[in-house]
Parts: sequence; structure tokens; C-alpha cells
Amino acid sequence: MTLTGDNVPSGETSEGCTGYSGYDDIAKGASVTVYDSAGKVVATGSIGTGKPKSAACVFPLSVAGVPEGSKFYQVEISHRGKITVSSTEAKAGKFTA
Repeated sequence: MTLTGDNVPSGETSEGCTGYSGYDDIAKGASVTVYDSAGKVVATGSIGTGKPKSAACVFPLSVAGVPEGSKFYQVEISHRGKITVSSTEAKAGKFTA
């Protein structure tokens, strides 16, 4: 996950960064929830430490134990709303917020 623009405070160090200006819930440990195509929660996880990159803050995320077989999945970080991804995208760990 990547935050850019006014959502990232300036002056962060290489030790980590967090969201800002309404996005302060985006920080290490923020919840990641995965739903199947029926809307059922199938796995949960959290985001890792944000790393500054140019004018952005990049957060690694991983959710273990997502079962295969759903036509699509929805991913929600913190309370930011669900993002729908195909099974192929989900398997490859690719989604855009």
C-alpha cells in the first residue's frame, strides 16, 4: 500500500513513516481484512512499517491463510472501504487502492 501527497508528513526518516492529515490510521499494525465473493471474512492481517520513498510512504502487507476458490476477493485496510480484486490478482498480491 502506498500513500502519497498531502497524506504523508514531510521530514520522515528511513526508520519509518505513517499516514497523516486524515490518514493517521494508516500505520504499522493497521488491520487488513479479506472477504470472499459472498462477503464473508476469510482472513485478517495487518500492514507493516511504512518506508519513505520519494514523496510517498510505502507499507508492506501480507495476509496468510486466504482460501482459494472465490471468484473475487475484497480487501479492506483499516476502515477505508473495500477494494475488489480478481482471484488471479489476489493470488499475485496485486491490488490498487
